[in-house]
Amino acid sequence: MTKSRPDIRPFRVASPQDRLDDLKARLARARWPEELPGVGWSRGVPVDYLRQLAEYWRTGYDWRAQEAALNAHPQFLTAVDGQNLHFLHVRSPEPDALPLVLLHGWPGSFADFLDVIGPLADPRAHGGDPADAFHVVVPSLPGFGFSTPLAGPGMGPARMAGVLAGLMARLGYTRYGVQGYDTGSWVAPEMGRCDTEHVVGVHLNAAMAFPAGEDDFDGLTEAEQRRWQRMQDGNDSYLQCNAKRPQTVAYGLHDSPVGQLAWIVERFKELTHPEEALPEECVDRDRILTGATLYWLTGTAASAAQVYYEAMSAQSWDGDADSWDGEGRTGGRGTVPTGVLVSAQDVTVRRWAERDHAVVRWTELDRGGHFLAMEEPDLLVDDVRAFFRALR
Repeated sequence: MTKSRPDIRPFRVASPQDRLDDLKARLARARWPEELPGVGWSRGVPVDYLRQLAEYWRTGYDWRAQEAALNAHPQFLTAVDGQNLHFLHVRSPEPDALPLVLLHGWPGSFADFLDVIGPLADPRAHGGDPADAFHVVVPSLPGFGFSTPLAGPGMGPARMAGVLAGLMARLGYTRYGVQGYDTGSWVAPEMGRCDTEHVVGVHLNAAMAFPAGEDDFDGLTEAEQRRWQRMQDGNDSYLQCNAKRPQTVAYGLHDSPVGQLAWIVERFKELTHPEEALPEECVDRDRILTGATLYWLTGTAASAAQVYYEAMSAQSWDGDADSWDGEGRTGGRGTVPTGVLVSAQDVTVRRWAERDHAVVRWTELDRGGHFLAMEEPDLLVDDVRAFFRALR
């Protein structure tokens, strides 16, 4: 069992009350900027919208209730290769369950998966087939949440993968699957590359793939052309800041909860589905605020952004989709069986994904966005179960 290891310590989220009082005080005295009339969301998060959300964060949101929900799952701390790691470890009641790592993205956290942990770990209790059960491991990626401080520079997706593979070995798992979205969709394939002997399959959503040359555009379907256009048209301001000056941006986010909230909620507005909906119409408002609160209480605005700097530096990419040269993948094309789930809001192009990964399952949805575990958890669970069913 996890807790019997001397190098793995039980953990519970227990935020000091003075930190929560400070958060509310800062929200109460926030200094609000002026705004041009009639511009809506076109130039960033509207003041009226953010004021209302911040006021709810201050007066209506119950962090202690969310903290209890997090603590309902067994959590642990350890260190692998000098990197502190926080993780949930929910063992299935089914003895033949397959271990599964769930990897979040930015601006996400381990809390993103709260709605899928139960159905994945105990399908019998959720109307599913017990043969589809998983022992679920949900790490906070290095630099995120309670997986701090960063061990040092260089903690990009490949190094994160090595650390997480070390975690699974420490837990005694010799066969396991990996599922990831966003940043996790970079780290998950790297786990397959560095731990091929033990990773039975990799499942991705909100995955990214890029053209390697002009020939890659020949024969794209209309849907794929729309995805490529959406990738080019996407607001990459956050990516440019995180990839090039993560420390400078962090001063404002670390000192102002309103700044941190705006930085996070803009991504939910732009990446959830349908696009015209407000973020809380796609993802529960308290769940969005739980993520923001975790960033605030752990002070990880700077450390969580570092993965962008590391990834872009390693791949010699400036963040512009047009400048991607198709190079820089750590170990070439992956060989581990890979499943790709494409939501209505994703930009993944199949042939580019198949160039990079050994894709054996491809599923396209007509709904759902970037944050599928929170937007459409049932759809994610169904596809994860179906993908790994043939790999057990």
